[in-house]
Amino acid sequence: MEQSVEQMTNVTATPVSDQPLPLARFKVLELTLARAGPTAARHLADWGADVLRVEPPMALSNAEDYTGRRFGPDRLNLHRNKKSMTLNLKEPEGRAIFMKLVEQSDVIIENMRANVKHRLGIDYESVSKVNPRIVYGSISGFGQTGPYKDRAGVDQIVQGMAGLMSVTGHPGQGPVRAGIPVIDLTAGGFLAQGIMVALLEREVTGKGRWVHTSLLESMIAMLDFQAARYLMAGEVAGQAGNNHPTSIPTGLFPASDGQILLGAAGDRLWIRFCQAAGCEEFLTDERYSTSGARLKNRDELNEKIGQITKQKSMQYWFDVLSEAGVPCGPINTIDKVFEDKQVQHVGMTMAVHHDTLGDLNMVAQPYNIEGHDKYIRCAPPSLGEQTDDVLKSLGYTPEQITDLHERTIV
Repeated sequence: MEQSVEQMTNVTATPVSDQPLPLARFKVLELTLARAGPTAARHLADWGADVLRVEPPMALSNAEDYTGRRFGPDRLNLHRNKKSMTLNLKEPEGRAIFMKLVEQSDVIIENMRANVKHRLGIDYESVSKVNPRIVYGSISGFGQTGPYKDRAGVDQIVQGMAGLMSVTGHPGQGPVRAGIPVIDLTAGGFLAQGIMVALLEREVTGKGRWVHTSLLESMIAMLDFQAARYLMAGEVAGQAGNNHPTSIPTGLFPASDGQILLGAAGDRLWIRFCQAAGCEEFLTDERYSTSGARLKNRDELNEKIGQITKQKSMQYWFDVLSEAGVPCGPINTIDKVFEDKQVQHVGMTMAVHHDTLGDLNMVAQPYNIEGHDKYIRCAPPSLGEQTDDVLKSLGYTPEQITDLHERTIV
């Protein structure tokens, strides 16, 4: 498997041009743990923002957590293109250093519990007095106000509370979590988007904003049509397994050598599928001739489609249905995803060199801006790697820096 990973990596960390990335003019202070906050900062860092992670000194960190945070593959992927300095924000001198950084920065990103930043004196109201242009981005579990504002929230807990687990899995199976931290990733994306909106507004007003979201709000927004079904029609969605809740036929079907995913919902695709699969008689059968009828008779229809698809190979159906314009595809394991020729073509893998771990393959940004290279500029930093450089830039002498280290201020 190691050889196939090397072979699939056809994009390097070297930029094709020297043109500055779109966000290169912005400085970001990142005060985050876990995944949602770092994801928001990574979106900005990947497109050129100068992101400085401000983290507790090693002496104040849990060693086991430190090791996982630094060298777990998921953590490495979170913190590429960033810098790191250590700073003890519980000490007045640490907060004073932080406020000096605030003066020079454009964005702060944090995902503390709602009351923690106020206790430390680094909340939006406090930092905006130092820099009124600051855009302050916050992610919490449940919101900055309200009855749950001080509760800890993590991805899986909110998957349950916000309804995702109730619609994931097979009917009667019981609630099932999604296989990725979908809420953390979504909240991070929403916050990055909100920060960009506030930065655009700042170009007109000259003033910053407090931008905040929560895992709860983000997941409810991601419910999308399932939420709309309830709000507008009173329908409480349940588990539908591999079937689409409303679009029929969409789901998993047998082939002679495996399984295929098929999406032939809507009259146009339904006609194309029936013609390509040689089952035109379904088009005039009143049980399947309309979308409503197909939904009503879904189980029976799926069984009949399966009797047809299992007679031919997966590749046969991919070729025939793709030619007919009917969405279809395989169920790939993660390794097969990155062996796929289209995945390799669009460059979803990028290489970067890490001084300790050597060459690493990382997941690329999913969107492209023509004229810019979405390369990974640098590997994740070691804890506090840029601490001394940052302090020097603020005017501290070597003797002062040594003293700050000895007193665990940094």
